[in-house]
Amino acid sequence: MRIAYLTGEYPRATDTFIQREVITLRQMGVDVQTFSIRRTGDEHMVGEEQKQERDRTFYILPTNPINLLLTHLSLLLAAPKKYLQTLKLAWSTSQPGLKGGLYQLFYFLEAGILAQQIKIRQISHLHNHIAEASGTVAMLAAEMGGFTYSFTLHGPYIFFKPYQWRLDEKIKRSLFVACISHYARSQGMIFTPPEKWQHMHVIHCGIDPNLFNLVTHKQPGKRLLFVGRLSAAKGLPILLESLSTLQKKHPDILLTVIGDGCDRKHLEQLTTTLELSQNVNYVGYKSQLEVREQLQQTDIFVMSSFAEGIPVVLMEAMASGVPVVATQIAGVSELVENGVNGYLVLPGDSISLTENIEKLLNSPTTRAAFGTGGREKVERDFNIHHEVASLHRLMINALQNNGEQLTCEKQSLMPESYRQEKPPISNETITIHAS
Repeated sequence: MRIAYLTGEYPRATDTFIQREVITLRQMGVDVQTFSIRRTGDEHMVGEEQKQERDRTFYILPTNPINLLLTHLSLLLAAPKKYLQTLKLAWSTSQPGLKGGLYQLFYFLEAGILAQQIKIRQISHLHNHIAEASGTVAMLAAEMGGFTYSFTLHGPYIFFKPYQWRLDEKIKRSLFVACISHYARSQGMIFTPPEKWQHMHVIHCGIDPNLFNLVTHKQPGKRLLFVGRLSAAKGLPILLESLSTLQKKHPDILLTVIGDGCDRKHLEQLTTTLELSQNVNYVGYKSQLEVREQLQQTDIFVMSSFAEGIPVVLMEAMASGVPVVATQIAGVSELVENGVNGYLVLPGDSISLTENIEKLLNSPTTRAAFGTGGREKVERDFNIHHEVASLHRLMINALQNNGEQLTCEKQSLMPESYRQEKPPISNETITIHAS
């Protein structure tokens, strides 16, 4: 099976879950060829994995104007009806206003380059991650090239402007949609008629638990870790406010912040204003290996976000036996079970965040119990080998039957070694059609 994977920017340091999915599919024998709208900046090349993926990815932009013209002329002459139908689709799904129309024109031009490349490489199917702008390009390219496409529906940002991004049309035209959580699936169902719900399937992002060693918890805690983009949606000012309170009882508390972004300068200034310069360490982006090493030196992982899907870094912390304190938003509660493998707190509430962090700082016994529970949860429900096997089977069945309703066992394509590691599961089935 030869398929294309498309995202807006690949590979990014913040999207390691896509890289792992691609690599795992390749290990299963799928010829996955990666495409990206834009070339990834050097700041994201934090590990050998990113460098290797960037070298083998086709970048649509920048492009030569002459090549762009010849590509679209070739597509028009080869299949004028499809080309004009795609132009009509682009117009009908355009965002309102002059700016929206201009952007849609760009997406249409980019879709032509992608469609031509997929045709040249004789690729049978296109799969898209992050369904906003690149999802529009994927939908138009599939229409223009006459091939099927699917996408993984993450959220939360597309749910802020679902009509603007025409989520309804993307689901309608896709061969199937892979939803990263039941929450994401339910949000997609709002914009989809009931007869299409059977084509939307929950396929979690996942990690390989075997890469993570369990942390032991014997002493009172003091080391906190945050990993993510430094942007408003991550709620870091709330975490810093909480830290300012905790520091009064725990003067040696230390928060390590892994990641970068547009708000870094503001956050560093706020850290100074709150007199936390000795308690917060901003270290920028780190490789997957470096994140794993940092988790081994962590007592509590903290996520203060206002908007998330199901953060993969939460899975990584839990696989390491590190208890988590996370905001109860979107699909997070499908991973973090309050009082079992972590604490869920109200978003934007520094008091709740402070209280639950302090509970864990003072109790190595609770941290150890949550750590064990977190590891079990990830092994059972968020193991990348199990989830990618489900996605693999979903793709095969959907392509073979082109949208007919089928079922497939989640474990059926799993290598025997992975099957033995996973605890018994129920006779769960997936009903075909999923982004």
